Amino acid sequence: MSRLFRQIALGASLLALSVFFYFFHYLIFRDAHHIFIYLVGDVAFVFIEVLLVTLIIHRLLEERARKTRLEKLNMVIGAFFSEVGASLLCFLSNLDPKAEQRRQQFCGRSESSGREFGTVVQFLQTHDYNVDTQKVEWHVLRDLLVKKRDFMLRLLENPNLIEHEAFTDLLRAVFHLTEELEFRTCFDSLPGSDYQHLGGDIRRVYGGLALQWVAYMEHLKNNYPYLFSLAVRTNPLDPNRSPIVKE
Repeated sequence: MSRLFRQIALGASLLALSVFFYFFHYLIFRDAHHIFIYLVGDVAFVFIEVLLVTLIIHRLLEERARKTRLEKLNMVIGAFFSEVGASLLCFLSNLDPKAEQRRQQFCGRSESSGREFGTVVQFLQTHDYNVDTQKVEWHVLRDLLVKKRDFMLRLLENPNLIEHEAFTDLLRAVFHLTEELEFRTCFDSLPGSDYQHLGGDIRRVYGGLALQWVAYMEHLKNNYPYLFSLAVRTNPLDPNRSPIVKE
């Protein structure tokens, strides 16, 4: 309430000062016609000023700031995949019964090969991401996630994450899977319903990882071709990946 009162008081003070100086001008020159000519002109220009400042200049500055935030966010996403995302995606994709079908979509060997990103995204959105829970090395998966938990917690401290809801949801899903696995001391005698529950958590992470990885690859291709080249050669979904540059 006090803040609103201060704003009203400031507005009233500025208006009073304006009236005072207009009256002072009239006392000196005795020319009300001249005062109203410039007053009307100034009021008319206010609308143009709003157009220039609010709708054009402010919009351009806002768009520039948004691009800067997204660039910083993509750096965060890149760090995530370098530290844990690529390894986790590779681990989960090896459990996918439809791995061969998926690899045909992803395993381009150069920047010019493979399908367009839009086609790949459409495929990802219809993929079921089922995994064979009988083949999961649960202790290996748990150790991988627990080892990288501190790193992922530091990612959550980045304020730029608010700009990317999908990536934030992915981190939340990864943390949930980490907690689910950490609370279980033994994976050998779990009931079928529990394996089914864990499989659902894995599918959630697997699907989010795949979509975010493709989006990040598109960003690299459009902005950093040299980083995209290495990412293609070390594709976590390609069983024949190699960092060695070949013909």
